[in-house]
Amino acid sequence: MTKVGRLAVTLALLVAAAGGLAFAGVSLSAQPETLAYTSSSGQPVNITMQTVGSYGHGIHPTWVSYMTLSPTGQWEHTTTWQVPAHTRVNVTIYQYDSGSPLRNQQIGMVQGTVGDKASLNGKAFSVINSNAGNGVGHTFSIPTLGINVPLYGVNSNANLCGVAPCATSWPHNVVKFSFLSPGPGSYPWQCFVPCGLGFLYGNGGPMQTVGFMDGFMQVVA
Repeated sequence: MTKVGRLAVTLALLVAAAGGLAFAGVSLSAQPETLAYTSSSGQPVNITMQTVGSYGHGIHPTWVSYMTLSPTGQWEHTTTWQVPAHTRVNVTIYQYDSGSPLRNQQIGMVQGTVGDKASLNGKAFSVINSNAGNGVGHTFSIPTLGINVPLYGVNSNANLCGVAPCATSWPHNVVKFSFLSPGPGSYPWQCFVPCGLGFLYGNGGPMQTVGFMDGFMQVVA
């Protein structure tokens, strides 16, 4: 490639990056509801989520998304929650989306959870080989805490749920794991599988938007 060609590619990437940052800034400015989970006498808190291939509502009906079950038992389109500090957090994720091979196999490893383990449909695992089977649909990752859990994909030939929230009658996988919350602070979490279809390298749209494929864990004293 000529110098002129390389410069053109570099400028194009810079423009795309700038656009992505601007989009992320807009997304972060309108955060969804924060769900508060409380603990009595140091008991664990339980958080249940689901991942869906398409949200099915609002201005972004085709976007992939997380949803969270509120403490009162209602599915909410939010990825922001509050938990007490230094408390065991038990997470259950109903995974309704199909998967694919990972670009980086390292994120197929379970890290930062209790025992560096998770369970898939009741069976313990520490790594998913995304080049076999249904691949990995998403991850649940808190980078600042070293937490990463890959979510095994649903068979792409299955009749997948298309409108959230999905009922357990739809094909899905159940992933469970636990971790200990740190001291007070705000900890961002996200999916590391590029699943923003229609965006550059799959990293735009829902991948940059709180309430869809990333969120915040607010830890309080």
